[in-house]
Amino acid sequence: MSIKITADSTCDLSPELLERYQITLQPLTVTMGGNAYQDGVSIRPDDIFSHVANGGELPATSAVNIADYQEFFAPLSARYDAVIHINIGREFSSCYQNACVAAEEFGNVYPVDSANLTTGQGMLAIEAAIAAQRGDDAQSILDMLRELAGRVDTTFVVDKLDYLAKGGRCSSAAALGANLLKLKPCIVLSDGRMAVGKKYRGAWEKVLPGYVEDRLSGRDICKDRVFITHTACDPAVVEAIRAQLEPMGFGEILETTAGCTVSCHCGPNTLGVLFIRK
Repeated sequence: MSIKITADSTCDLSPELLERYQITLQPLTVTMGGNAYQDGVSIRPDDIFSHVANGGELPATSAVNIADYQEFFAPLSARYDAVIHINIGREFSSCYQNACVAAEEFGNVYPVDSANLTTGQGMLAIEAAIAAQRGDDAQSILDMLRELAGRVDTTFVVDKLDYLAKGGRCSSAAALGANLLKLKPCIVLSDGRMAVGKKYRGAWEKVLPGYVEDRLSGRDICKDRVFITHTACDPAVVEAIRAQLEPMGFGEILETTAGCTVSCHCGPNTLGVLFIRK
Protein backbone atom coordinates (compact mmCIF):
# COMPACT_ATOMS: atom_id res chain seq x y z
CA MET A 1 0.00 0.00 0.00
CA SER A 2 1.05 3.61 -0.58
CA ILE A 3 0.16 5.50 2.59
CA LYS A 4 0.45 9.28 3.05
CA ILE A 5 0.89 10.78 6.51
CA THR A 6 -0.43 14.29 7.08
CA ALA A 7 -0.95 16.42 10.18
CA ASP A 8 -2.30 19.68 11.49
CA SER A 9 0.32 22.44 11.66
CA THR A 10 0.12 22.24 15.47
CA CYS A 11 2.52 19.26 15.37
CA ASP A 12 5.39 21.79 15.33
CA LEU A 13 7.80 19.59 13.38
CA SER A 14 10.72 21.38 11.75
CA PRO A 15 10.95 21.67 7.95
CA GLU A 16 13.83 19.19 8.06
CA LEU A 17 11.74 16.57 9.86
CA LEU A 18 8.76 17.14 7.57
CA GLU A 19 11.03 16.54 4.59
CA ARG A 20 12.73 13.50 6.15
CA TYR A 21 9.44 11.78 6.88
CA GLN A 22 7.45 13.20 3.94
CA ILE A 23 4.72 14.60 6.21
CA THR A 24 2.41 17.23 4.73
CA LEU A 25 0.76 19.85 6.95
CA GLN A 26 -2.66 21.49 6.97
CA PRO A 27 -2.28 24.91 8.64
CA LEU A 28 -4.66 26.27 11.25
CA THR A 29 -5.77 29.91 11.07
CA VAL A 30 -4.38 32.68 13.26
CA THR A 31 -6.34 35.95 13.45
CA MET A 32 -4.26 38.97 14.41
CA GLY A 33 -5.07 42.64 14.04
CA GLY A 34 -8.25 41.80 12.18
CA ASN A 35 -6.43 39.76 9.54
CA ALA A 36 -6.42 35.98 9.07
CA TYR A 37 -3.13 34.17 8.53
CA GLN A 38 -2.06 30.57 7.98
CA ASP A 39 -0.06 29.11 10.84
CA GLY A 40 3.56 28.66 9.79
CA VAL A 41 2.88 29.92 6.27
CA SER A 42 2.00 33.60 6.46
CA ILE A 43 2.59 34.12 10.18
CA ARG A 44 5.34 33.03 12.59
CA PRO A 45 5.61 33.10 16.39
CA ASP A 46 7.97 36.10 16.27
CA ASP A 47 5.20 38.08 14.54
CA ILE A 48 2.88 37.28 17.45
CA PHE A 49 5.39 38.19 20.14
CA SER A 50 6.19 41.48 18.42
CA HIS A 51 2.51 42.32 18.00
CA VAL A 52 1.70 41.68 21.68
CA ALA A 53 4.86 43.45 22.92
CA ASN A 54 3.79 46.54 20.98
CA GLY A 55 0.41 46.61 22.72
CA GLY A 56 -1.65 44.50 20.33
CA GLU A 57 -4.37 42.12 21.40
CA LEU A 58 -3.50 38.45 21.80
CA PRO A 59 -4.16 36.71 18.46
CA ALA A 60 -6.78 33.98 18.24
CA THR A 61 -6.35 30.58 16.63
CA SER A 62 -9.14 28.71 14.89
CA ALA A 63 -9.63 25.17 13.65
CA VAL A 64 -9.41 24.06 10.06
CA ASN A 65 -12.94 24.03 8.67
CA ILE A 66 -14.56 21.09 6.89
CA ALA A 67 -14.28 22.60 3.42
CA ASP A 68 -10.55 23.26 3.80
CA TYR A 69 -9.99 19.68 4.97
CA GLN A 70 -11.95 18.38 1.97
CA GLU A 71 -9.81 20.48 -0.37
CA PHE A 72 -6.65 19.23 1.39
CA PHE A 73 -7.63 15.56 1.36
CA ALA A 74 -9.00 15.37 -2.19
CA PRO A 75 -5.76 15.19 -4.23
CA LEU A 76 -4.04 13.01 -1.63
CA SER A 77 -6.94 10.56 -1.51
CA ALA A 78 -6.74 10.19 -5.29
CA ARG A 79 -2.98 9.65 -5.27
CA TYR A 80 -2.52 7.27 -2.31
CA ASP A 81 -4.16 4.06 -1.14
CA ALA A 82 -4.69 5.63 2.29
CA VAL A 83 -4.23 9.01 3.98
CA ILE A 84 -3.70 9.04 7.75
CA HIS A 85 -4.12 12.51 9.24
CA ILE A 86 -2.79 13.26 12.74
CA ASN A 87 -4.97 15.89 14.41
CA ILE A 88 -4.36 18.11 17.39
CA GLY A 89 -6.21 16.60 20.38
CA ARG A 90 -9.96 16.98 20.29
CA GLU A 91 -9.97 18.69 23.71
CA PHE A 92 -7.96 21.60 22.31
CA SER A 93 -9.68 22.19 18.99
CA SER A 94 -12.51 21.06 16.74
CA CYS A 95 -9.99 20.07 14.04
CA TYR A 96 -10.47 16.35 14.65
CA GLN A 97 -14.26 16.56 14.47
CA ASN A 98 -14.07 18.64 11.28
CA ALA A 99 -11.53 16.27 9.72
CA CYS A 100 -13.80 13.31 10.46
CA VAL A 101 -16.71 14.99 8.69
CA ALA A 102 -14.49 15.88 5.73
CA ALA A 103 -13.14 12.31 5.57
CA GLU A 104 -16.65 10.96 5.03
CA GLU A 105 -16.36 12.12 1.40
CA PHE A 106 -13.46 9.74 0.86
CA GLY A 107 -13.14 6.05 1.45
CA ASN A 108 -9.47 6.09 2.36
CA VAL A 109 -8.88 9.08 4.67
CA TYR A 110 -8.43 8.34 8.38
CA PRO A 111 -8.20 11.20 10.91
CA VAL A 112 -6.51 10.33 14.21
CA ASP A 113 -7.11 12.14 17.51
CA SER A 114 -3.57 12.53 18.85
CA ALA A 115 -4.91 13.55 22.29
CA ASN A 116 -1.94 15.87 22.16
CA LEU A 117 -0.43 19.03 20.79
CA THR A 118 2.93 20.42 19.65
CA THR A 119 5.62 17.77 19.20
CA GLY A 120 3.61 15.31 21.28
CA GLN A 121 1.36 15.26 18.24
CA GLY A 122 4.44 15.41 16.03
CA MET A 123 5.91 12.24 17.52
CA LEU A 124 2.80 10.32 16.51
CA ALA A 125 3.14 11.67 12.97
CA ILE A 126 6.77 10.52 12.87
CA GLU A 127 5.93 7.04 14.16
CA ALA A 128 3.15 6.76 11.56
CA ALA A 129 5.53 7.81 8.81
CA ILE A 130 8.15 5.28 9.91
CA ALA A 131 5.51 2.54 9.91
CA ALA A 132 4.27 3.56 6.46
CA GLN A 133 7.84 3.57 5.10
CA ARG A 134 8.45 0.02 6.30
CA GLY A 135 5.26 -1.16 4.61
CA ASP A 136 2.75 -1.52 7.45
CA ASP A 137 -0.87 -1.44 6.32
CA ALA A 138 -3.24 1.37 7.25
CA GLN A 139 -5.17 -0.54 9.92
CA SER A 140 -1.96 -1.61 11.66
CA ILE A 141 -0.76 2.00 11.74
CA LEU A 142 -4.08 3.23 13.11
CA ASP A 143 -4.04 0.58 15.85
CA MET A 144 -0.47 1.50 16.73
CA LEU A 145 -1.28 5.21 16.96
CA ARG A 146 -4.28 4.70 19.23
CA GLU A 147 -2.14 2.69 21.64
CA LEU A 148 0.83 5.04 21.39
CA ALA A 149 -1.17 8.22 22.07
CA GLY A 150 -1.47 7.34 25.74
CA ARG A 151 2.29 6.94 26.12
CA VAL A 152 3.36 10.33 24.81
CA ASP A 153 4.79 12.47 27.61
CA THR A 154 4.08 16.14 26.91
CA THR A 155 4.96 18.79 29.48
CA PHE A 156 6.41 22.27 29.41
CA VAL A 157 7.44 24.98 31.85
CA VAL A 158 6.13 28.52 31.41
CA ASP A 159 8.21 31.51 32.48
CA LYS A 160 5.38 34.04 32.90
CA LEU A 161 1.63 33.56 32.90
CA ASP A 162 0.88 36.79 31.03
CA TYR A 163 -0.25 35.08 27.81
CA LEU A 164 -2.32 32.51 29.69
CA ALA A 165 -4.03 35.40 31.51
CA LYS A 166 -4.63 37.34 28.29
CA GLY A 167 -6.20 34.23 26.79
CA GLY A 168 -8.50 33.73 29.78
CA ARG A 169 -6.81 30.50 30.91
CA CYS A 170 -5.89 31.92 34.30
CA SER A 171 -6.85 35.08 36.16
CA SER A 172 -4.78 38.24 35.98
CA ALA A 173 -4.41 38.11 39.76
CA ALA A 174 -3.06 34.56 39.62
CA ALA A 175 -0.63 35.55 36.88
CA LEU A 176 0.56 38.59 38.82
CA GLY A 177 1.00 36.54 41.99
CA ALA A 178 2.92 33.82 40.19
CA ASN A 179 5.16 36.34 38.50
CA LEU A 180 5.88 38.16 41.77
CA LEU A 181 6.68 34.90 43.55
CA LYS A 182 8.75 33.67 40.58
CA LEU A 183 6.59 30.57 40.26
CA LYS A 184 7.13 28.62 37.05
CA PRO A 185 4.31 26.10 36.55
CA CYS A 186 4.80 22.84 34.71
CA ILE A 187 1.89 22.27 32.34
CA VAL A 188 1.15 18.55 31.98
CA LEU A 189 -0.98 16.82 29.35
CA SER A 190 -2.93 13.91 30.77
CA ASP A 191 -5.82 12.05 29.12
CA GLY A 192 -5.85 14.63 26.36
CA ARG A 193 -6.25 17.58 28.73
CA MET A 194 -3.92 20.18 30.17
CA ALA A 195 -3.37 20.49 33.91
CA VAL A 196 -0.92 22.29 36.17
CA GLY A 197 1.73 20.01 37.64
CA LYS A 198 4.63 20.96 39.85
CA LYS A 199 5.25 24.66 40.41
CA TYR A 200 8.93 25.51 40.36
CA ARG A 201 10.25 28.61 42.07
CA GLY A 202 13.13 30.77 40.94
CA ALA A 203 14.57 32.13 37.74
CA TRP A 204 13.14 30.29 34.73
CA GLU A 205 16.46 29.16 33.29
CA LYS A 206 17.56 27.95 36.75
CA VAL A 207 14.52 25.72 37.35
CA LEU A 208 14.67 23.94 33.99
CA PRO A 209 17.35 21.38 34.96
CA GLY A 210 15.21 20.30 37.92
CA TYR A 211 12.20 20.00 35.64
CA VAL A 212 14.13 17.77 33.22
CA GLU A 213 15.36 15.59 36.07
CA ASP A 214 11.83 15.26 37.46
CA ARG A 215 10.37 14.23 34.10
CA LEU A 216 13.02 11.73 33.03
CA SER A 217 14.43 10.14 36.16
CA GLY A 218 13.05 6.72 37.05
CA ARG A 219 10.90 6.43 33.92
CA ASP A 220 10.94 3.67 31.34
CA ILE A 221 11.47 5.73 28.20
CA CYS A 222 11.71 4.90 24.52
CA LYS A 223 15.18 6.16 23.68
CA ASP A 224 14.77 6.58 19.92
CA ARG A 225 14.28 10.33 20.20
CA VAL A 226 13.49 13.17 22.58
CA PHE A 227 12.30 16.65 21.70
CA ILE A 228 13.30 19.99 23.17
CA THR A 229 10.41 22.19 22.09
CA HIS A 230 10.43 25.87 22.99
CA THR A 231 9.18 29.36 22.17
CA ALA A 232 11.84 31.98 21.41
CA CYS A 233 14.21 30.75 24.09
CA ASP A 234 17.82 31.86 24.53
CA PRO A 235 19.97 29.39 22.55
CA ALA A 236 22.28 29.06 25.56
CA VAL A 237 19.35 27.81 27.66
CA VAL A 238 18.41 25.25 25.02
CA GLU A 239 22.01 24.06 24.71
CA ALA A 240 22.21 23.59 28.49
CA ILE A 241 19.15 21.30 28.34
CA ARG A 242 20.66 19.42 25.40
CA ALA A 243 23.85 18.87 27.40
CA GLN A 244 21.75 17.51 30.27
CA LEU A 245 20.03 15.05 27.92
CA GLU A 246 23.12 13.84 26.06
CA PRO A 247 24.32 11.31 28.68
CA MET A 248 20.86 9.69 28.80
CA GLY A 249 21.37 7.61 25.64
CA PHE A 250 18.75 9.00 23.26
CA GLY A 251 19.24 8.15 19.60
CA GLU A 252 18.29 11.71 18.64
CA ILE A 253 17.89 14.92 20.58
CA LEU A 254 15.68 17.07 18.36
CA GLU A 255 15.16 20.78 18.87
CA THR A 256 12.11 22.46 17.42
CA THR A 257 10.45 25.83 17.87
CA ALA A 258 6.80 25.73 18.87
CA GLY A 259 4.42 27.14 16.30
CA CYS A 260 1.80 29.85 16.53
CA THR A 261 -0.81 27.89 18.50
CA VAL A 262 1.40 27.13 21.50
CA SER A 263 3.01 30.56 21.20
CA CYS A 264 -0.38 32.29 21.35
CA HIS A 265 -1.27 30.42 24.54
CA CYS A 266 2.02 30.39 26.44
CA GLY A 267 4.15 33.23 25.14
CA PRO A 268 7.94 33.43 24.93
CA ASN A 269 10.21 31.46 27.26
CA THR A 270 8.21 28.26 27.34
CA LEU A 271 10.18 25.02 27.10
CA GLY A 272 9.29 21.35 27.21
CA VAL A 273 11.10 18.03 26.96
CA LEU A 274 8.82 15.54 25.18
CA PHE A 275 9.25 11.80 24.71
CA ILE A 276 7.41 8.49 24.51
CA ARG A 277 7.16 6.15 27.48
CA LYS A 278 7.51 2.40 27.03
